Amino acid sequence: MKWQLVLALGFVLSSSASAGDQPPGRMSDNPPVIRSSWDDLLEGFKTRDDWRKHREVLKRRYLELIHDAHKPKKPPPELKVHESVVVDGAYTRRLVSYNVESDERAAAYVGVPLSLKGKAPGIVSLHSTSANKSCAAGLVKSGDVPWLDILCRRGYVVISPDHFVCGDRKPPEGQCDTTRFYKKHPEWTAVGKFTYEHSIAVDVLETLDEVDTKNIGVLGYSLGGHGAYYLAAYDQRLKACACNCGWSSFRHNPNVITWARDHWYVYFKYLRPALLEGKLPPIDMHEIIALIAPRAFLDLSGLNDGNPLVQRQRVLMLTRLMDVWELEGVPANFAFYIHGRGHSAAHVSRQLIYAWMDTHLKPPEATKTHLVNEK
Repeated sequence: MKWQLVLALGFVLSSSASAGDQPPGRMSDNPPVIRSSWDDLLEGFKTRDDWRKHREVLKRRYLELIHDAHKPKKPPPELKVHESVVVDGAYTRRLVSYNVESDERAAAYVGVPLSLKGKAPGIVSLHSTSANKSCAAGLVKSGDVPWLDILCRRGYVVISPDHFVCGDRKPPEGQCDTTRFYKKHPEWTAVGKFTYEHSIAVDVLETLDEVDTKNIGVLGYSLGGHGAYYLAAYDQRLKACACNCGWSSFRHNPNVITWARDHWYVYFKYLRPALLEGKLPPIDMHEIIALIAPRAFLDLSGLNDGNPLVQRQRVLMLTRLMDVWELEGVPANFAFYIHGRGHSAAHVSRQLIYAWMDTHLKPPEATKTHLVNEK
C-alpha cells in the first residue's frame, strides 16, 4: 500500500512539474522553415529543367571567376616515367612527369595495385598547403594523409600530383608563393591554374590501361579540398568528389580578403580591388559545388575549424545544397559530415571518404553485406 502511494505521488509530482516547466509559446507541431542567405541557390527554380538552365549560367560565371579563358593551349602530355618501385608487394609506385604548359611540366606519383584482375577505378588525390606528392605517397611524414599509399592498397589507381607551387615545383620564394606565376600569367588565376592542371592529371589517368575511365574520383584535404570541388565542378569526368576541410565562402566571411591577399598564395589576384571595396563576385562556393550535381559529393568539416560562426554558415549552406541533389533525383549522391576535430583529416573522416569512393566508384558487390556461409 505504501509503495502504491509513493508511486502515485511521484506520478503526480512529475506530471505537474512537466506541465509547469513548459514555457509559453513553445511550438509542438510542425517545425518552422529554416531561411538563410544560401536560399538564392534555387530561388525561383522549381523543376529540374529550371535548375539545369540556371546551371549553365552558373558554369559560365564559374569559368569567368577563375579566368579560364586565359589558360594556355593544352600541350601533348609526353608522359615520362622516371622511377618505378614495388611497395610491400601491394602496388607499383611510379614517379612521372608530363606537360601542363608548353614550357612547364608537372610531377606526380602514380600508384597501380598489383593484384588487379581487370580495370580499376582511378583517383586524383590532392595534398594540402604544407604537403606535397611525397606526403601523399607516404614517403614524408606530415599533417596530411598518405592518400596514394592507402588507396592503392584498397584497389584504386591513384595519381598524386604536386600542386603547381609545391614539392619539386616549389618556387625560390618559398612553398605556395604565387609571385612568379602571376608575372608569367597576369590575367589568369591560381585557382584556374591548379584546376586546369588537375584536369590534365585526369587525362593522364585515362591513358593508363589499368584505369576504368568511367569511374574516376577526386579527393583532397585543406587546399586539396578546395581543389577537389573546383575540379569536379570543372571536369564532368569526375564521378565522385570528397572535400575534407576545404571550404570557405565569399559571403559571411570576415576574412574574405584572403582569397585575394597581396602576398604568398594568392587565389584570385584580380579580385583584390573589388573585395577591398566590399564587392563580391557574382558566384559563391555553394553555387560552384552545386555544379557537381548529380554526381557524388561528400563534404567533411570541423565545426570548430576557425571561426565558429562561419562554420555554422557552412552547415546552412550544405542543407540548401542537398535540395539540388533532391531536385536531380539522386539525394544519395550527396552527404556531409560535421565533427569537432578542427582542421583535420582524422581517422573517422578518412574512413568515410574511403567508403564514399567505394560506394560510388566500385561495383555494388564491393560494398554489399553478406550472410555467413558456414560450409
